[in-house]
Amino acid sequence: MKKGLKLTDILVTVVIAVVFGIVYRVWGDVYNLASVPGIQLEQFVYGMWFMASTAAFLIIRKPGVAFLAEVAAALAEMLLGSQFSIGSLTYGIVQGLCAELVFAAFGYKRYTAAVAGLAGMASGAGALVFDYFKSYLTELQPWNLSLYIVLRFVGSFLITGPLAYALVRALEKTGVTQLVRPASLDDYQALDRK
Repeated sequence: MKKGLKLTDILVTVVIAVVFGIVYRVWGDVYNLASVPGIQLEQFVYGMWFMASTAAFLIIRKPGVAFLAEVAAALAEMLLGSQFSIGSLTYGIVQGLCAELVFAAFGYKRYTAAVAGLAGMASGAGALVFDYFKSYLTELQPWNLSLYIVLRFVGSFLITGPLAYALVRALEKTGVTQLVRPASLDDYQALDRK
C-alpha cells in the first residue's frame, strides 16, 4: 500500500473529521454534565475529543491522517460554535500532532486498539500541557491533580483505543472501509483458504 495520501484519502478523512466535529460540538454538553467540582469525572470523558485522529487512522492507515483528521474536526467544532472557541482549534493541532507521533513511532504499521489508545493518551498529554499554561492546574491539590491526570489518561486510552477500534470494526463489517482501503495480500490469501 502506498504511503502518500491520495485525494480520496484526504476527502474521506475530512468527512470523518466533520462527523467528529459535530460530535465534539455536542460533547461539550456531556463534558459540562460530567463536571462535578473535585471529582474530575469530566476528565474521564475528555478522550472523546481525540477520537477523530485514531478512528481516521484506523480506517485510512496512512501517515498524516491522524493529524489532518484531528485538526479538521477541531476546526469543524469551532465553526459550529464550540464553547471553547479558537481554543478548540489550537488544542486540536497539538492533539493531532501527538497522536500522529505515536503512529509514526510504530512505523504506521500497527492498527490495534492498544496503539490507538496510546495515541489518545499522547493527545491527552498534549492537551495537559495547554491546561498547565492556562494555570488552573496549579490551583489543584496534589491528590486532585493526580485524579485529574489519571482519569484523563484512562478515559483517553479507553475512548480512543478500544472504542474507536470497535467503531472501525463495525464499519469494516459493513464493507464501507473497503472503499478507501483496497484488499490486502492477507485478504486474498483468506479467500484462497475458503
